[in-house]
Amino acid sequence: MTSYAQLHEAAQASLAASTRVIVQVGHCSQAVGATQVAEALQVELSGHSSVDLVIAGCDGACFAAPQVIVTTRSNNIQRYSQVSLDDVPALAATLTRGDAAQSPPFVTGGGGDLDSFFAAQTRLLLTRCGYIDPTSINEYIALGGYRGLNAALSRSPEEVIQTVLDAGLLGRGGAYFPAARKWQAARAANGSPRYLVVNAEEGEPGLFKDRHIMEGDPHLLLEGMLIAAYATGASETYIYVNAEANLSAQRIETAIEQAQDAGLIGDNILGSGFDCQVTVRRGAGGYVCGEETTLLDTIQGNRREPRLRPPFPAESGLFQRPTVINNVETLSNVPMILDSSVPSVPPEPVEGQPESEFPVLPPFVKGGRGGFSDHGLDSAKGTKLICLSGSVQRPGLAEVPMGSTLRHVIYDIGGGPPPGTDLGVLAVGGPSSGVLPPTELDTELRPGMLHPSGVVMGAGGIMVMAEGVPVIDVVRQLAAYNAAESCGKCTPCREGTPRMVQVLDRLASGSAANTDLEELRYLAEIVGAASLCGLGQMAGGPINSALHFFGDELEKLAE
Repeated sequence: MTSYAQLHEAAQASLAASTRVIVQVGHCSQAVGATQVAEALQVELSGHSSVDLVIAGCDGACFAAPQVIVTTRSNNIQRYSQVSLDDVPALAATLTRGDAAQSPPFVTGGGGDLDSFFAAQTRLLLTRCGYIDPTSINEYIALGGYRGLNAALSRSPEEVIQTVLDAGLLGRGGAYFPAARKWQAARAANGSPRYLVVNAEEGEPGLFKDRHIMEGDPHLLLEGMLIAAYATGASETYIYVNAEANLSAQRIETAIEQAQDAGLIGDNILGSGFDCQVTVRRGAGGYVCGEETTLLDTIQGNRREPRLRPPFPAESGLFQRPTVINNVETLSNVPMILDSSVPSVPPEPVEGQPESEFPVLPPFVKGGRGGFSDHGLDSAKGTKLICLSGSVQRPGLAEVPMGSTLRHVIYDIGGGPPPGTDLGVLAVGGPSSGVLPPTELDTELRPGMLHPSGVVMGAGGIMVMAEGVPVIDVVRQLAAYNAAESCGKCTPCREGTPRMVQVLDRLASGSAANTDLEELRYLAEIVGAASLCGLGQMAGGPINSALHFFGDELEKLAE
């Protein structure tokens, strides 16, 4: 039986000592030609054995895509942003001449913008995204990957659960329930086998954090999932991937095959006696599939509808057996907690000693970042992945400590609105949350309600509208999305969400009655109180927050 130490030693020995040309290909960058850039570079660099072409995920700087990053064994790093097909021949010539440190004039995208984007973040989960080969288990292990799993298997499941409890890990899917409490409940429940399900549905508009992890660092998710399965006593696990997230599914499936070959998935993992199988299931299509009981029913082949609760999944979940359901981001924090350190990075070169054989990671991930519990709030430890989109100069995926402000994310990381424009409505937390005015920029991002109006952080999406975009248009779009995504099982949501859209349409068209605002308040209250699942229960959020902050504007429409 292969030990972890043997896997780590073999992984280090297998790494190529050459110039690495990394093309970041993610779900985002595919839309602007990253796949074609990678293919063209592969042709141009064929025959140059000193250059190793790597296809990585996106590092979160989506605004700079397609990105090509060149690293050398002497720790020189050069980033080329917004690379087009026309740029490839000149870039390849630059690389093969060995003077990649000189940025050619054809490269667009400001380096200062990228420096500001990364410097304002605290990157723990995203350390490796965009810089390692997501299809290489060797690179992951060489950088300390699966060390947390090895540490977990040397302890009892109860000790692992207690370690995660002590770290203060809350779920990152939107509800922020303590992750290890679910593990405890499932472990204590009667019935076997037990199951663990990874919720990678992520069907919410403006949300793309889980895809970045699965595309850029899929073994991080697998490692966290295996630790959780060991802690709960789950011998079978499912990763439920959004129906449209094809690249995520592809890279996760490759990672599973590699982990199986390495003895990290299957029987008697690392000689511990722990057995675990992993299966990928694709989503059934629709926002409601992210609701955990709906997700379970679709895995079983049933209609995409939520179940009545109780019983809760930890007692009776998949196939009526004890089941833990955790989000991708949640589980990706677990290896760091068990390893009691940040993800391993290459050591700085020491004079007189051989250079590191590790793939080179960028300077912003090196040194002084601390571990999971060194960041965040007393009530909410760690970092949070934030998806920033809309009218900002640097849209993308950012990682910040819990408790960071909207101002920090939008201005320090996102660069604020484009020149000549100002901020307008902020849609925070997706269609199940609400809207905020620019006066609320100092609101902290934390679990629970961010404001008495009912706005929540949700899974971490922030959509920025430019000044002048009518709030009625924003709220109407969010309400229409909820109405379209209702599964129709319960009457309040099925009938109430379209009614909200009808009233908003009257307001927008100038044909509203003076009683329409009161009807909106009533519908939001009834649908929220009587709906079966979170979609309906939170569907009134955008309306309640708009009435709170933009009441005067809406009242004028109802006159």
